[in-house]
Amino acid sequence: MPNQARPGTGEQAKQLALGQLRQAILRGEMAPAQRLVENELAEQFGVTRASIRAALIDLESQGLVERIRNRGSRVRVVTVEEAVAITECRLVLEGLCAAKAAAAVDDEQLGELKGLGTAMRKAVADGEPLTYSDLNHELHARIREFSGQRTAVELLERLNAQLVRHRFQLALRPGRPQQSLNEHLAMIEAIEARDPQAAETAVRAHLTSVIEALRD
Repeated sequence: MPNQARPGTGEQAKQLALGQLRQAILRGEMAPAQRLVENELAEQFGVTRASIRAALIDLESQGLVERIRNRGSRVRVVTVEEAVAITECRLVLEGLCAAKAAAAVDDEQLGELKGLGTAMRKAVADGEPLTYSDLNHELHARIREFSGQRTAVELLERLNAQLVRHRFQLALRPGRPQQSLNEHLAMIEAIEARDPQAAETAVRAHLTSVIEALRD
């Protein structure tokens, strides 16, 4: 493909490749330990190898890609031990966000959280673990957003991106969605009560349960 037909070169092409690669990893379309071949990716995304290489460097800094000496890049493998350590950090930061959200949330935002809770109940009742997993992710994202704590949000986005594989594995574990549903409903109830301490406690209890599940 001639350069003028590409979607862009330099920073524009790098950002295009970065966004598409990141989403492919987050959606699980690229598996842990999958090799990331620059020539193939450049062809796939219609950008130069230099743009792919720059995107991979950014993804490495985000913890999504690892570069292996003399072997190129691959999707990073996050061990159970690393997943536990990341979740321990999440526990503190997400607890902070929940407390902030409980103090700042408005009625419209509360309605959104309660709607997610209703949808999560339905997903569990219908036996749809992947739908439940997506709703779980959305609930946490909304609580972070409503907190207004931008620094914590940015840190959590980077941490959570590394846990995609483990999140899906937990969602598919028999009985896990039913257990975590009550934990998430407790989070929503505490925020609805506008009780920052209870909201933080509920999030910490939920993520402590996640850590225990990861270790099982």
